[in-house]
Amino acid sequence: MRGSGQGRGRLPRSVWLLAAARAVNRLGAFSVPFLAALTVVRFGASPVTAGLVTAAFGVATIPSRLLGGRLADRIGRRRSIVLGLAGCAVAQLAIAAAGTVWQVLAFAVLLGLVYEIYEPASQAMIADAVGPADRARAYSLFSAALAAGGTGAGLIAAAVGRWDLRWLFVIDAASCLACAVVVRRVLPLDRPLRAGTKRTGASPWRDPALLALLGCGTFYALVYTQVTVALPLSMRHSGLDAADAGILFTVAAVSTVAGQPLLRLGRLAALSTPVMLASGCVLLAAGFAGYAFVQGLVPLALATVVWSAGDLLIFGRVYATVADLAPPDGRGHYLSVYGLSWGFAAVIAPVTATWTLQHAGVAALWTGTAALCLVLAAFQFLVVKPLLPDAPRDDAPVLLEPAPAPAAS
Repeated sequence: MRGSGQGRGRLPRSVWLLAAARAVNRLGAFSVPFLAALTVVRFGASPVTAGLVTAAFGVATIPSRLLGGRLADRIGRRRSIVLGLAGCAVAQLAIAAAGTVWQVLAFAVLLGLVYEIYEPASQAMIADAVGPADRARAYSLFSAALAAGGTGAGLIAAAVGRWDLRWLFVIDAASCLACAVVVRRVLPLDRPLRAGTKRTGASPWRDPALLALLGCGTFYALVYTQVTVALPLSMRHSGLDAADAGILFTVAAVSTVAGQPLLRLGRLAALSTPVMLASGCVLLAAGFAGYAFVQGLVPLALATVVWSAGDLLIFGRVYATVADLAPPDGRGHYLSVYGLSWGFAAVIAPVTATWTLQHAGVAALWTGTAALCLVLAAFQFLVVKPLLPDAPRDDAPVLLEPAPAPAAS
């Protein structure tokens, strides 16, 4: 596949507005990590029970993403985003008001079923708004907005959580509603084509290139999720304060935001997709190798900058590649299928990370993670490259068309 171009155009206003809305949502999106803690603290449940509640939420997010992709292609991007965010708000308010563990479990499953609806729709809206040459940069901007919002989310969670964990879910619900209002008011309405319009009928499950990306993407998501799960624990095993992992997560977020201008460099943007993804995997491996062999907060922060640079190269380009593979009337479905990689990782990573840390130690955990990243780098040439087409699909709009302007009075 060709590189995504040199990406020097100005991104559309809709992309910036969508990124800003998601940053607002991300700023308040800190409740889910405290779901288990709420179950234990408020209802006296055992850690095992709390873990089952959280696992039920995680399993429910997998069909949620597929539903989001279908809705994005059938009822439109904006409607799907608003529906998903509103559903999250309702479910989180219900969790905050729950009176029993069983109610928390039921509402956690409900939250999981609506939690990922907005993701494929927002990603498809970005693909609709920009051409192939600028998609990698647009998706990276979206990722940077999430990272920027995440830098403040932890601080809010630390302050509010000391008061009452239920308020975390109330504030998260408020951020979802605020994001939904912004999206509803400032982004253009789109709608499916009228009945009888020809559609391509392409299935992502029959696209070998997408399935190759899904396979590699699952391992990439596994690596990324292992970091969020294991970093606090590994720091504690190394004699540092587990809370200092928050500093490293902030370093990663700041590095992602600060590195955005690099994606505008012509030579970097012109790299082919396999070369870009493999380069990102090598940087990930270097950063995680640093975690295995260095000690002290400052060296760990430097290693974090290195792997964050790898993440910067991978995230935008891989989503741009998936959008390029998809027919315009199936972008939501394609992006939702690729997004299953994160659902699979959310189920696997907590087990693999904690087991390795407990039975093999910190060095083995991060050395193994680095080795997996090097294997992924090789797979970009051995598995992904032979299956990618020489050029993106035709970018002419097929499924979505603008809503008509209101008639003049």
